[in-house]
Amino acid sequence: MITSSLPGFRDFYPADLALRSHIFRTWREVASRYGFVEYDGPPLESLELYTRKSGEEIVGQLYGFTDQGGREVALRPEMTPTFARMVAARAGGLPKPIKWFSLPQLFRYERPQKGRLREHFQLNLDIVGETSVASDVEVVAAAIDMLRGFGLGASDFVARYSDRALISAVLQELGIPTGTLPATFAVLDKAERESDEWVSDRLVEAGVDPDSARRVRELTGMDLDELSNEFGAVPAVEQSVSRLKRFRGQIESAGLEAFVELDLGLVRGLAYYTGLVFELWDRRGKFRAICGGGRYDDLLEAVGGPALPALGFGMGDVVLGELLRDRGLVPEEGRALDDFVIHVSEEQLPAALHIVHSLRARGRRVGFDYRGRGVGRQFKVANQAGAARVIVVGPEEVERGECVVRSMDTGEEVNMGVAELLAGSA
Repeated sequence: MITSSLPGFRDFYPADLALRSHIFRTWREVASRYGFVEYDGPPLESLELYTRKSGEEIVGQLYGFTDQGGREVALRPEMTPTFARMVAARAGGLPKPIKWFSLPQLFRYERPQKGRLREHFQLNLDIVGETSVASDVEVVAAAIDMLRGFGLGASDFVARYSDRALISAVLQELGIPTGTLPATFAVLDKAERESDEWVSDRLVEAGVDPDSARRVRELTGMDLDELSNEFGAVPAVEQSVSRLKRFRGQIESAGLEAFVELDLGLVRGLAYYTGLVFELWDRRGKFRAICGGGRYDDLLEAVGGPALPALGFGMGDVVLGELLRDRGLVPEEGRALDDFVIHVSEEQLPAALHIVHSLRARGRRVGFDYRGRGVGRQFKVANQAGAARVIVVGPEEVERGECVVRSMDTGEEVNMGVAELLAGSA
């Protein structure tokens, strides 16, 4: 008998599903406050949609197969290609900027580990058709407010930010060839977890000369003024520094400065980022990145969509759920029932059913005992279900058109006419 799910997949028992629903509600509520509208797409797409963006090597990371129509398809590992396809289909008729979000379930065939499974749900939030610094701030602010919506504060997490265009311009000024930049970024993406020696060695292996490798490591610890003083004569550097300073100024105007930190070592591993990049991290360092994103002005066109600037982020439910548990922010399970109707004997079942369904029609959550067991047993079932009150229907109550209503919190009992009960629940 199979009693467990496949490796890397989850069963959602009621308490687990309650947490997932809480996460989804908060995501949707915050996204709507920012004026984003929800969309969705199919969980199964053409395999070409992903190989066009990431190359054939991604096939080994997917749940892909040939369907009965002979098509090469895959369960979606990310939402961006679907997003690009949908925007491309109606780009001419969509008012700009496009502000969409989605909560897809994503699938990747990789080794399950802490904070990373073979399936997860993810909030994707994007703005298309806007290049302003204000739109960069809007996306980062939305990500911050997502976590604040769960009760997390500036002492719990930080949004680290940088700019890929700035780092690229500085690296090229250090003499690192354009063709070596992807490998250099790949090393920098892992630098925080490795020693200075490891970083220097990997950079040299990637084709960076030793002196430049040392300087690359140094620049990740600089601030914007230091970068400007040393590389400000380079137009691309000064332009990016100016943009980041305006970004910081607007973050401060929004009152969010306590949540953000400049981190020039942050580049994110994906090659398609063209400007601002950011990640949200637990300040205690116990978990993987909670969220990551940035500006990807060329990506939609690269995956077959329109030539429109875009930026956004993804926030998964796995690490977020671990963080909420760690901080004691998982909401307590609410009552499953408002009322539980007890019938003393089989003869009172019709009267009990009338009350049950009348209350349900008025929007209350109501249960009763299907087998009509003893009154004591029915009270126990009502308590286990978390009912706020119990309504007892006995032979004398039926004769008088009444019932006994007991508060499960206080134990207080009152006799009440059935008509009065139902009128008060309308």
